[in-house]
Amino acid sequence: MVDFKKIEKKWQNKWEKAKIFKTKEKGKKYYVLEMFPYPSGSGLHMGHAFNYTIGDIHARFKRMQGYNVLYPMGYDALGLPAENAAIKAKTHPRKYTETAIKNFIEQQKSLGLSYDWSRIIRTCDPEYYKWNQFFFLEFLKNDLVYRKKAAVNWCSKCKTVLANEQVHDGKCWRHKDTDVEVKQLEQWFIKTTEYAEQLLEGLQKLKWPERIKIMQKNWIGKSQGTEINFKINNKDWPIFTTRPDTLYGVTFMVISAQHPRINELITDKQKENVNKFLKKVRSTSEKNLELLEKEGAFTGSYAIHPLTKEKIPVYTGNFVLAEYGSGMVMAVPAHDQRDFEFAKKYKIPIKIVIQPKDYEIKENTLKEAYTADGILFNSNHFNKLENRKAIGEITNFLEKKKLGKRKIQYKLRDWLISRQRYWGTPIPIIYCEKCGIVPEKNLPVKLPEDVKFGEGNPLKTSKKFVNTTCPKCKSKARRETDTMDTFFDSSWYFLRYCDSKNTKQPFNKTKVDYWMPVDQYIGGAEHACMHLIYARFFTKALKKLGFINQSEPFPKLFNQGMLHGPDGFVMSKSRGNVVNPLDMIKKHSADILRFYLISTASPDNDFAWSDKAVEGSSRFINKVIKYFDKVKIGKSSKKVEHKINKAIKDITEQINDFKYNLAVIQLRDLINSLEPEVSKETLESFLKILHPFCPHLTEELWQNKLKRKPFLATEKWPTFNQNKIDKKVEEQETYITKIRSDINMILKLIKTTPKTIYLYSIPNEKETLEQEKENLEKDYNLKFNIFAVNDKKIIDPQNKAKKAKPNKPAIYVE
Repeated sequence: MVDFKKIEKKWQNKWEKAKIFKTKEKGKKYYVLEMFPYPSGSGLHMGHAFNYTIGDIHARFKRMQGYNVLYPMGYDALGLPAENAAIKAKTHPRKYTETAIKNFIEQQKSLGLSYDWSRIIRTCDPEYYKWNQFFFLEFLKNDLVYRKKAAVNWCSKCKTVLANEQVHDGKCWRHKDTDVEVKQLEQWFIKTTEYAEQLLEGLQKLKWPERIKIMQKNWIGKSQGTEINFKINNKDWPIFTTRPDTLYGVTFMVISAQHPRINELITDKQKENVNKFLKKVRSTSEKNLELLEKEGAFTGSYAIHPLTKEKIPVYTGNFVLAEYGSGMVMAVPAHDQRDFEFAKKYKIPIKIVIQPKDYEIKENTLKEAYTADGILFNSNHFNKLENRKAIGEITNFLEKKKLGKRKIQYKLRDWLISRQRYWGTPIPIIYCEKCGIVPEKNLPVKLPEDVKFGEGNPLKTSKKFVNTTCPKCKSKARRETDTMDTFFDSSWYFLRYCDSKNTKQPFNKTKVDYWMPVDQYIGGAEHACMHLIYARFFTKALKKLGFINQSEPFPKLFNQGMLHGPDGFVMSKSRGNVVNPLDMIKKHSADILRFYLISTASPDNDFAWSDKAVEGSSRFINKVIKYFDKVKIGKSSKKVEHKINKAIKDITEQINDFKYNLAVIQLRDLINSLEPEVSKETLESFLKILHPFCPHLTEELWQNKLKRKPFLATEKWPTFNQNKIDKKVEEQETYITKIRSDINMILKLIKTTPKTIYLYSIPNEKETLEQEKENLEKDYNLKFNIFAVNDKKIIDPQNKAKKAKPNKPAIYVE
């Protein structure tokens, strides 16, 4: 009986003691990185184990190929979930997070992951978030940071801002009887929009899954359109539209319910009605915006149409984004379904300005908006123009009259980083009555310990933190009590890994030049439009500011699939279908778990957990152990040399392309074809190609069975000999595989238990069958009689031999 636990601990300790995965800036580099985890109190889950196994296999493979591999690990340790969990557990977020990280490290090490633990980072450490503050101030100096009012979710009982995730059906998650209000508060923003075009253009060169690139492209959302100047209360309100051809059909305007200037438009007469509507806008979340029932209220103000000078009523609505364009849209109900529904609900006039070419539509008979192309109508001297041509003509006219201009607009919005919570990076700003906004000089600005939770923003409860002196005039001043969005932490952590112990700067540029960009990034598709956008923005901004020379952080991205429970649903605690990786390691072994996780499907595909399949992986590992117990070292046959060289060739390509499941098939086939006597070189090559998948067992066999010095992890990856890959052997294997498939089919169909199987082949194929006879009898536990169709002493009671064809022997089961 093999003591897997003892073997695993032994090699994990040896790797750590010898520091074989510790990296320096020397040689041909390869940077492998998984998106770093949030360390929850519940610890490692099977999704983590799957993700890290994918990365570790790739890192070990590249290391053996001779690369100087950087494969680090760290923890995205700040954020609201940790703060809430700590409050629930009645402990401090720092203590809660440190315990969670300690558990995570212990669990990750149990998987045999080959991280360079000397480079570990934790974003909750002041030594890390000091540089968040440093970059914030650098961005501020370079006009990439600004402050403005923005809509937030406010709970009057908590006296704090809530994240969208804390708003449940319009109520506070803590106080389920309290309606959430949408308030306008001063917030800090980063100008991600400054890099919108670069972010869009850069996508073309990235080796990313196409769906991720499409998601980012849609998120950035480049639109070419026209900005048209409307006047409201004698003030200019520029409105962006991609459809200036419908300008004469505008019958109302809609301003976002969260627009910071909405109060300018609300008249005293309409205030009560508008406020009643605004209370129904129950959070700032923009999820499922298109699915919302279109609602709104008349503000009491009117916009002046730039061409007709008509007075157009301005409504507020729940279907317009505050940050897109000017936060207001011109509504053309005859030619936009969303506007049509709103107009019908609030009895707003509908005006047709595009007619189909072949028939006529009328306002009083319209049952839905007409959104196809056509001919302009009711549009003054633009009548009879095709509407697509009219887009340019009307824009030209507006530009000539200085009433509008061509404009490129992006859906991408500036990044709001202010968070009214404790467990985040303090924003390094001081407010002085004399000097105004003043940057902190002494970094890091540390999170205070003397805070109270449950009384609004916890940082405000620390008088020692809030009350300070102005660095400029030494007058009394107060500190900013907002903390940063934790996506800030993960937007540059990959740079810190290059030089994680540097106390004088965020990183050394020379070291970053050596390691960056990340050669292989691994993580979930759910981060396509947040983390990956912000990390790309950060990289481009830091390049422009001279900190780095790279413009893209992750040229190559791999998205792992989702792991489903035995019930078919994605594993989650709420469903109760979670399989704990530590339980599986205890029951089987880390190597068996690793081998199973990448056996079932391609790593980029979803798959469902199967206890039966884990047992299959266990049988494979134990078969390897039994083989090495009995094998004699001598000379490998021509067939074995073919198999091992073919396996090296294929598995090299398959690991490189993340087709791990195909590599597993090769390994299973290879162990079945190894003979009782093979060369030492064959055994060494077998262990090397198995090593990335099962590192502990292969190290043990390498040292104890082959008497080689440790470490297999640092050995060179084997190379294949093309001359030893025999096409004839391969054809014979295909031949035998087909025969086995036919036998299996027959055995499934017959009802009796057979004793003997007769195989009848054409004469030149008999020798191949004779060579395989022993294996067939062993595998099927049956007697096999093999004849060529022209044998004089053929036994053929059912006259089956005449059915034999080239590459397809006849089969008779007795």
